[in-house]
Amino acid sequence: MSTSNALRELERLAVLDGLGVMNSRSERELDAMVQLAARVAGTKSAGISLVDDRRQLFKARHDIPFAETPRAMSFCAHAMTSAAMLIIPDARRDDRFADNALVTCEGGIRFYAGFPLMLETGHCVGALCVFDPAVRVGLDDQQVALLRNLADVVSDLLETSRFRQLGEIAARVLDTSSDAALCVNEEGLITFWSRAAETMFGYRAKQAIGESLDLILPKTLAARHHAGFARAIKGGAAKLVGSAVELTALRADGSEFPIELSLARWGQEDEGGFAALIRDISKRKALARERQQAQALLDAVVANLPAMLFVKDAETREYLLVNKAGERLIGRPAKDIIGRTDRQLFPEYGDGYEQRDTDALNSPVPRSFESKFVRDDGTPVFLRTKRVAFDGPDRPRQYVLGMSEDMTTVRKAEAELRQLAHFDTLTGLVNRPNFVDRLHRLVAARAPIALLGIDLDRFKAVNDQFGHLVGDEVLAQVGARLRDIAGPSDIVARSGGDEFAMVLVGREPKARAERIARTIVESLARPFNAGRAAAHLGASVGIVFGPDDAETIEDLRQCADLALYRAKSQGRGRICTYDMAMDQEARERQMLESELRVAIASDAIDLLYQPVMVARTGQISSVEALARWTLPGRGPVRPDIFIPVAEECGLIDALGERLLRRACQDALQWPEHIRVAVNLSPLQFHGGQLHETVQAVLDETGLPAHRLQLEVTEGLVIRDVERTFHELERLRALGIQILMDDFGVGYSSLSYFKRFKFDKVKIDKSFVDNVTTCRPSRSIIKAVVGLSEEMEMGVVAEGVETEEQMWALIDLGCTHLQGYLFSKPVPADLVAVMTGSSPGRQQGKQSNDPFNLFENEAGIEGLGDEHGSARQFGRR
Repeated sequence: MSTSNALRELERLAVLDGLGVMNSRSERELDAMVQLAARVAGTKSAGISLVDDRRQLFKARHDIPFAETPRAMSFCAHAMTSAAMLIIPDARRDDRFADNALVTCEGGIRFYAGFPLMLETGHCVGALCVFDPAVRVGLDDQQVALLRNLADVVSDLLETSRFRQLGEIAARVLDTSSDAALCVNEEGLITFWSRAAETMFGYRAKQAIGESLDLILPKTLAARHHAGFARAIKGGAAKLVGSAVELTALRADGSEFPIELSLARWGQEDEGGFAALIRDISKRKALARERQQAQALLDAVVANLPAMLFVKDAETREYLLVNKAGERLIGRPAKDIIGRTDRQLFPEYGDGYEQRDTDALNSPVPRSFESKFVRDDGTPVFLRTKRVAFDGPDRPRQYVLGMSEDMTTVRKAEAELRQLAHFDTLTGLVNRPNFVDRLHRLVAARAPIALLGIDLDRFKAVNDQFGHLVGDEVLAQVGARLRDIAGPSDIVARSGGDEFAMVLVGREPKARAERIARTIVESLARPFNAGRAAAHLGASVGIVFGPDDAETIEDLRQCADLALYRAKSQGRGRICTYDMAMDQEARERQMLESELRVAIASDAIDLLYQPVMVARTGQISSVEALARWTLPGRGPVRPDIFIPVAEECGLIDALGERLLRRACQDALQWPEHIRVAVNLSPLQFHGGQLHETVQAVLDETGLPAHRLQLEVTEGLVIRDVERTFHELERLRALGIQILMDDFGVGYSSLSYFKRFKFDKVKIDKSFVDNVTTCRPSRSIIKAVVGLSEEMEMGVVAEGVETEEQMWALIDLGCTHLQGYLFSKPVPADLVAVMTGSSPGRQQGKQSNDPFNLFENEAGIEGLGDEHGSARQFGRR
């Protein structure tokens, strides 16, 4: 295709696109046209075919089973090549169409006639076609004339749609004409006013009829009109009659617009006048201007395409044209590009570019290539270029036309997506899927490796204390430290929120594992920058070796988890290497979890109660509920074993609720002044239902809220200070007492007491054990007592086992005491005996229970004897 033909085709496609009919709905008028065409031609099928660069679309069709075909199959594309009609009596005998699928299929086309759809711009956008599965000689003259007229009408309808919305098009087609029609009598008064005139001028018919024609004429034309009209009435020649002239008309709103006026004189014996057809040519004038600007518009389109467009001479390979987008992409003005070759412009890439031009010249179809070059300013640019050779005026395939799309942003986005797909966005380390993939390949190759599972200590506390932004920054610092520790061939990954992994590969991974693990623990124990403060973490490490310890990726990761679990269970900053005994421990833990589920469901967890004494009087003021579990055939399971299991496997809420309900039910057996204390797990605060659960249990059991005490540890408070204190305030609002348990062994902070006033503070047994021998312990207890007195809180000393400890604690001011000196944990019915609420105690009977209060070597009497109690606590 020559350059002029190519440009002409581009112009035609632009005009077709401007009509806006390729993707619009079918129109009834066009459907009527094809039905009429089929009847006129006497054929089975008829259609209005519009052809763009890819396809043939049947805008309207009669008895055609398909809506579109590829352009290569289109008969109408041939009919478009000239202004004349195209008639094919028998398509199977026509070399152009004999192999066409529309011909060779069952019931295919044999006879075809097509009439080009020519617009006023001179462009052909398609054809009105009729065809039949039977061979025909042709069409007679009358059929040809009618079909050609129908094609002209279709062209007008299509062109009208360029300037109207689809709804307006439908309304206009209902009118016989868009031109205004009016008549005036010999007096110059309007006698007829069409609907189109109403629309054009803005006057309704009843407003216009009977008025002078001056109604629609500007004052500047009124005098000439009167003179000419008078001459015409007297029988003189009217200059405008029989010709179409352009004038200016006046609308009802006072605006002027150009019209084309055609006049006809008419007359009868008793009357006469003039008939006028008036066409608003505002749009036609605009269209004429568009025609004049068509070439300039095409040039502007080429110049301003967002993609780079260029033309090269096929022989010299010099640039002949480049648009503005090309200037921007290359980074040079067009004057520095045109007349030069790729070798001159891009010395490093020129050979490759010219080879792609050669490939395009040797190809019958467009060729696409991707390339990269660096601008003079050092910016890398990625291009996707489609090249095609086309004929020139002097010789075939004279030019290379190219269109280049800037793919730099796309390639950058793809690189970022690859980064996101394989690396953790926060730390830059290998992410979990990438890590698993790499580990899988190492395992498949049976490469000797060491897998280190790394879990941060206290990260949640740091996150809660400093906020998530600081927490994220700390994680990034952890990633940086781990990268610095790892070797060049090692793999470092973030496998979870605060969990990391490292795979040691290469030479002697076993020899390196212990040293690397120790370095990790030491490095992560150093403070982290948390803004104005320092954050202290720590890490535990579990080590497993492959393929010695495990031969599959699943087993490797499971063994690493077991080793890490063992390390964390031993305390912070520990390192543990996997051994086979851990598998047995894991199985036992799984069995314990299963049995614990059954025990909770069957209410097999028992409660024992340890009394808390009032130091001043020796009376029992409350009891602490302690969970006990005995497995048949295995014996007792310690709480410090089964409680963590319940927390880890999600059973703690169910267990906690059952124990709370049991404690409240048991407390109803005791005197009303005896309170019952229930320990809470930190995890019970996570679900957000603790307040509702406690409220429901109190309502269900009927225990007054003031008789219930809930014990929390300092560890719970520091996990989420705001949420914890909010929940504690809601619980206290029910009337419940809140106690801080194990005070002094966690992360004690006086700010907690400022934020929330606890009812009692329980001093941990570790301070009580050496209260008689260790001055620092005594000083700490004394300080806690003093603080509590100032804040009106009670102080409970836990783990009292000797009289010496008891007297020392009383001297220091402890208000309440608890420990084996007074009683071991006992069943609920014995609490009733101890508190004097059982029938036997009320009769003054002496209990022989070995855990009975104050039955010890000192000969202190039972608590039921108030005088004995008073003597014991008053004797010094």
